[in-house]
Amino acid sequence: MPVNALEPIVAATREEVRRRKLQTTPAQLERLAAQRLSAGDRRPFIDAIAGPGLAVIAEHKRRSPSAGLIRAGVALGDVIGAYERGGASAVSVLTEGPSFGGSLGDLRAARAAAQLPILRKDFIVERYQVLESVAAGADAILLIVAVLTPSELAGLQREADAWALAALVEVHDRAELELAAASGARLIGINNRDLTTLDVDRRRTLELLPHLPSNTPVVAESGFRARAELDELERAGVSAVLVGEALMRAADVEAACRELTGTRV
Repeated sequence: MPVNALEPIVAATREEVRRRKLQTTPAQLERLAAQRLSAGDRRPFIDAIAGPGLAVIAEHKRRSPSAGLIRAGVALGDVIGAYERGGASAVSVLTEGPSFGGSLGDLRAARAAAQLPILRKDFIVERYQVLESVAAGADAILLIVAVLTPSELAGLQREADAWALAALVEVHDRAELELAAASGARLIGINNRDLTTLDVDRRRTLELLPHLPSNTPVVAESGFRARAELDELERAGVSAVLVGEALMRAADVEAACRELTGTRV
Protein backbone atom coordinates (compact mmCIF):
# COMPACT_ATOMS: atom_id res chain seq x y z
CA MET A 1 0.00 0.00 0.00
CA PRO A 2 1.51 3.36 -0.96
CA VAL A 3 1.93 6.03 1.72
CA ASN A 4 -0.89 7.94 0.09
CA ALA A 5 -3.35 5.90 -1.94
CA LEU A 6 -4.04 8.88 -4.21
CA GLU A 7 -0.47 9.33 -5.43
CA PRO A 8 -0.40 6.65 -8.17
CA ILE A 9 -3.95 7.54 -9.23
CA VAL A 10 -3.11 11.22 -9.60
CA ALA A 11 0.08 10.37 -11.51
CA ALA A 12 -1.95 8.23 -13.91
CA THR A 13 -4.50 11.02 -14.24
CA ARG A 14 -1.84 13.53 -15.27
CA GLU A 15 -0.60 11.12 -17.92
CA GLU A 16 -4.14 10.53 -19.19
CA VAL A 17 -4.74 14.28 -19.46
CA ARG A 18 -1.50 14.68 -21.40
CA ARG A 19 -2.69 12.00 -23.82
CA ARG A 20 -6.14 13.55 -24.22
CA LYS A 21 -4.63 16.95 -25.04
CA LEU A 22 -3.07 15.36 -28.12
CA GLN A 23 -6.55 14.39 -29.31
CA THR A 24 -8.52 17.52 -28.34
CA THR A 25 -6.84 20.87 -27.76
CA PRO A 26 -7.83 23.27 -24.98
CA ALA A 27 -9.07 25.71 -27.62
CA GLN A 28 -11.36 23.05 -29.08
CA LEU A 29 -12.71 22.25 -25.62
CA GLU A 30 -13.31 25.94 -24.91
CA ARG A 31 -15.48 26.17 -28.03
CA LEU A 32 -17.46 23.08 -27.03
CA ALA A 33 -17.92 24.35 -23.48
CA ALA A 34 -19.05 27.77 -24.68
CA GLN A 35 -21.55 26.17 -27.05
CA ARG A 36 -23.09 24.20 -24.22
CA LEU A 37 -23.43 27.19 -21.93
CA SER A 38 -24.74 29.46 -24.67
CA ALA A 39 -27.52 26.92 -25.21
CA GLY A 40 -28.63 27.49 -21.61
CA ASP A 41 -27.96 23.88 -20.62
CA ARG A 42 -27.50 24.45 -16.88
CA ARG A 43 -28.72 22.55 -13.84
CA PRO A 44 -27.71 24.42 -10.66
CA PHE A 45 -26.01 21.85 -8.46
CA ILE A 46 -25.80 23.69 -5.15
CA ASP A 47 -29.43 24.81 -5.37
CA ALA A 48 -30.46 21.19 -5.83
CA ILE A 49 -28.78 19.94 -2.66
CA ALA A 50 -28.85 22.91 -0.28
CA GLY A 51 -32.58 23.14 0.35
CA PRO A 52 -34.49 21.95 3.42
CA GLY A 53 -33.79 18.39 4.57
CA LEU A 54 -30.99 16.05 3.61
CA ALA A 55 -30.37 15.61 -0.12
CA VAL A 56 -29.03 12.38 -1.59
CA ILE A 57 -26.37 12.53 -4.29
CA ALA A 58 -26.50 9.09 -5.88
CA GLU A 59 -23.27 7.93 -7.46
CA HIS A 60 -22.51 5.75 -10.45
CA LYS A 61 -19.27 3.89 -9.79
CA ARG A 62 -18.17 0.80 -11.69
CA ARG A 63 -15.28 -0.25 -9.45
CA SER A 64 -12.80 1.14 -6.92
CA PRO A 65 -9.34 0.27 -5.56
CA SER A 66 -10.86 -0.69 -2.20
CA ALA A 67 -13.95 -2.60 -3.40
CA GLY A 68 -12.89 -3.94 -6.77
CA LEU A 69 -15.66 -4.53 -9.30
CA ILE A 70 -18.90 -3.22 -7.82
CA ARG A 71 -21.46 -4.12 -10.42
CA ALA A 72 -21.44 -5.50 -13.94
CA GLY A 73 -24.13 -6.00 -16.53
CA VAL A 74 -26.35 -3.01 -15.71
CA ALA A 75 -26.59 -0.14 -18.19
CA LEU A 76 -25.56 3.26 -16.89
CA GLY A 77 -28.74 4.86 -18.20
CA ASP A 78 -30.85 2.39 -16.25
CA VAL A 79 -28.98 3.18 -13.03
CA ILE A 80 -29.23 6.95 -13.48
CA GLY A 81 -32.92 6.69 -14.34
CA ALA A 82 -33.50 4.63 -11.20
CA TYR A 83 -31.75 7.29 -9.14
CA GLU A 84 -33.99 10.00 -10.54
CA ARG A 85 -37.17 7.99 -9.95
CA GLY A 86 -35.88 7.08 -6.49
CA GLY A 87 -35.78 10.70 -5.37
CA ALA A 88 -32.08 11.58 -5.65
CA SER A 89 -31.44 15.32 -5.76
CA ALA A 90 -28.33 14.98 -7.91
CA VAL A 91 -26.03 12.34 -9.32
CA SER A 92 -22.28 11.80 -9.18
CA VAL A 93 -20.48 10.04 -12.01
CA LEU A 94 -16.98 8.57 -11.64
CA THR A 95 -15.09 9.38 -14.83
CA GLU A 96 -11.60 8.20 -13.84
CA GLY A 97 -10.61 5.22 -15.99
CA PRO A 98 -7.67 3.12 -14.78
CA SER A 99 -8.76 2.70 -11.14
CA PHE A 100 -12.52 3.29 -11.26
CA GLY A 101 -13.51 2.16 -14.76
CA GLY A 102 -15.24 5.41 -15.66
CA SER A 103 -15.07 7.78 -18.61
CA LEU A 104 -16.34 11.08 -19.92
CA GLY A 105 -18.65 8.95 -22.03
CA ASP A 106 -20.33 7.90 -18.78
CA LEU A 107 -20.88 11.56 -17.94
CA ARG A 108 -22.44 12.29 -21.32
CA ALA A 109 -24.66 9.22 -21.02
CA ALA A 110 -25.82 10.30 -17.56
CA ARG A 111 -26.67 13.74 -18.90
CA ALA A 112 -28.92 12.17 -21.50
CA ALA A 113 -30.54 9.72 -19.08
CA ALA A 114 -31.99 12.14 -16.50
CA GLN A 115 -32.64 15.77 -15.68
CA LEU A 116 -30.71 15.82 -12.40
CA PRO A 117 -27.62 17.99 -11.86
CA ILE A 118 -24.40 16.03 -12.35
CA LEU A 119 -21.16 16.04 -10.38
CA ARG A 120 -18.09 14.90 -12.28
CA LYS A 121 -16.12 12.90 -9.72
CA ASP A 122 -12.51 12.59 -10.80
CA PHE A 123 -9.05 13.78 -9.86
CA ILE A 124 -9.16 17.30 -11.24
CA VAL A 125 -5.65 18.75 -11.26
CA GLU A 126 -5.62 21.25 -14.11
CA ARG A 127 -7.71 23.66 -16.16
CA TYR A 128 -8.05 21.28 -19.12
CA GLN A 129 -10.22 18.96 -17.02
CA VAL A 130 -12.51 21.84 -16.06
CA LEU A 131 -13.10 22.51 -19.74
CA GLU A 132 -13.69 18.79 -20.34
CA SER A 133 -16.25 18.75 -17.56
CA VAL A 134 -18.27 21.62 -19.00
CA ALA A 135 -18.14 20.24 -22.53
CA ALA A 136 -19.24 16.76 -21.41
CA GLY A 137 -22.20 18.01 -19.40
CA ALA A 138 -21.12 18.37 -15.78
CA ASP A 139 -22.77 20.88 -13.46
CA ALA A 140 -20.18 20.45 -10.70
CA ILE A 141 -16.67 19.10 -10.27
CA LEU A 142 -14.81 17.54 -7.35
CA LEU A 143 -11.67 19.30 -6.10
CA ILE A 144 -9.67 17.23 -3.59
CA VAL A 145 -7.60 19.35 -1.23
CA ALA A 146 -5.18 16.47 -0.63
CA VAL A 147 -3.94 16.49 -4.23
CA LEU A 148 -3.78 20.24 -4.84
CA THR A 149 -1.58 23.07 -3.66
CA PRO A 150 -3.44 26.08 -2.20
CA SER A 151 -2.76 28.07 -5.38
CA GLU A 152 -3.98 25.20 -7.57
CA LEU A 153 -7.14 24.89 -5.49
CA ALA A 154 -7.89 28.59 -5.71
CA GLY A 155 -7.16 28.67 -9.44
CA LEU A 156 -9.39 25.71 -10.23
CA GLN A 157 -12.21 27.22 -8.19
CA ARG A 158 -11.90 30.46 -10.18
CA GLU A 159 -11.94 28.49 -13.40
CA ALA A 160 -15.03 26.58 -12.29
CA ASP A 161 -16.76 29.85 -11.45
CA ALA A 162 -15.93 31.22 -14.88
CA TRP A 163 -17.70 28.27 -16.49
CA ALA A 164 -20.71 28.21 -14.16
CA LEU A 165 -19.58 24.98 -12.48
CA ALA A 166 -20.06 24.32 -8.79
CA ALA A 167 -16.92 23.05 -7.02
CA LEU A 168 -17.30 20.44 -4.29
CA VAL A 169 -14.10 20.89 -2.26
CA GLU A 170 -13.28 17.61 -0.53
CA VAL A 171 -11.45 17.41 2.81
CA HIS A 172 -10.38 14.56 5.08
CA ASP A 173 -9.13 16.28 8.22
CA ARG A 174 -9.02 19.57 10.14
CA ALA A 175 -5.96 20.93 8.31
CA GLU A 176 -7.55 20.34 4.91
CA LEU A 177 -10.78 21.89 6.12
CA GLU A 178 -8.90 25.05 7.07
CA LEU A 179 -7.30 25.17 3.61
CA ALA A 180 -10.70 24.73 1.97
CA ALA A 181 -12.20 27.53 4.05
CA ALA A 182 -9.24 29.82 3.31
CA SER A 183 -9.70 29.20 -0.42
CA GLY A 184 -13.27 30.50 -0.24
CA ALA A 185 -14.93 27.15 -0.90
CA ARG A 186 -18.71 27.51 -1.18
CA LEU A 187 -19.44 23.77 -0.96
CA ILE A 188 -17.40 21.38 1.17
CA GLY A 189 -17.37 17.59 1.15
CA ILE A 190 -16.12 15.56 4.11
CA ASN A 191 -14.75 12.21 2.98
CA ASN A 192 -14.78 9.58 5.72
CA ARG A 193 -12.24 7.39 3.91
CA ASP A 194 -8.65 7.46 5.17
CA LEU A 195 -6.32 8.02 2.22
CA THR A 196 -3.48 5.92 3.61
CA THR A 197 -5.43 2.83 4.65
CA LEU A 198 -8.66 3.28 2.62
CA ASP A 199 -10.56 2.49 5.82
CA VAL A 200 -13.83 4.35 6.45
CA ASP A 201 -14.81 6.05 9.72
CA ARG A 202 -18.26 7.65 9.51
CA ARG A 203 -17.60 9.64 12.69
CA ARG A 204 -15.25 11.90 10.74
CA THR A 205 -18.14 13.90 9.27
CA LEU A 206 -19.63 14.66 12.67
CA GLU A 207 -16.21 15.44 14.17
CA LEU A 208 -15.33 17.99 11.49
CA LEU A 209 -18.80 19.47 11.09
CA PRO A 210 -18.51 22.01 13.97
CA HIS A 211 -15.39 23.49 12.37
CA LEU A 212 -17.00 24.35 9.01
CA PRO A 213 -17.53 27.98 8.06
CA SER A 214 -21.05 29.08 8.93
CA ASN A 215 -23.70 28.73 6.21
CA THR A 216 -21.46 26.56 4.04
CA PRO A 217 -23.35 23.54 2.67
CA VAL A 218 -21.58 20.29 3.50
CA VAL A 219 -21.72 16.91 1.78
CA ALA A 220 -20.95 13.74 3.77
CA GLU A 221 -19.09 11.14 1.69
CA SER A 222 -18.26 7.43 2.05
CA GLY A 223 -19.65 4.66 4.22
CA PHE A 224 -23.33 5.54 4.49
CA ARG A 225 -25.85 2.81 3.75
CA ALA A 226 -28.93 3.09 5.96
CA ARG A 227 -31.70 5.63 6.44
CA ALA A 228 -30.96 5.80 10.17
CA GLU A 229 -27.43 7.01 9.39
CA LEU A 230 -28.85 9.68 7.11
CA ASP A 231 -31.29 10.77 9.80
CA GLU A 232 -28.35 11.38 12.13
CA LEU A 233 -26.61 13.46 9.47
CA GLU A 234 -29.75 15.52 8.90
CA ARG A 235 -30.12 16.22 12.62
CA ALA A 236 -26.50 17.37 12.70
CA GLY A 237 -27.12 19.89 9.91
CA VAL A 238 -25.48 18.12 6.95
CA SER A 239 -26.87 19.34 3.62
CA ALA A 240 -26.36 16.24 1.51
CA VAL A 241 -24.91 12.75 1.55
CA LEU A 242 -23.14 11.04 -1.34
CA VAL A 243 -23.96 7.34 -1.64
CA GLY A 244 -22.53 5.08 -4.30
CA GLU A 245 -21.55 1.51 -3.49
CA ALA A 246 -24.62 0.74 -1.35
CA LEU A 247 -26.91 1.76 -4.21
CA MET A 248 -24.86 0.19 -6.98
CA ARG A 249 -24.88 -3.18 -5.19
CA ALA A 250 -28.62 -3.16 -4.48
CA ALA A 251 -30.75 -5.77 -6.24
CA ASP A 252 -33.35 -3.06 -6.92
CA VAL A 253 -31.53 0.25 -7.36
CA GLU A 254 -34.65 2.39 -7.46
CA ALA A 255 -36.12 0.81 -4.33
CA ALA A 256 -32.82 1.23 -2.48
CA CYS A 257 -32.69 4.88 -3.48
CA ARG A 258 -36.29 5.41 -2.34
CA GLU A 259 -35.43 3.89 1.01
CA LEU A 260 -32.63 6.41 1.52
CA THR A 261 -34.53 9.44 0.25
CA GLY A 262 -37.87 8.56 1.83
CA THR A 263 -39.57 8.92 -1.57
CA ARG A 264 -42.87 7.10 -1.94
CA VAL A 265 -43.91 5.27 -5.07
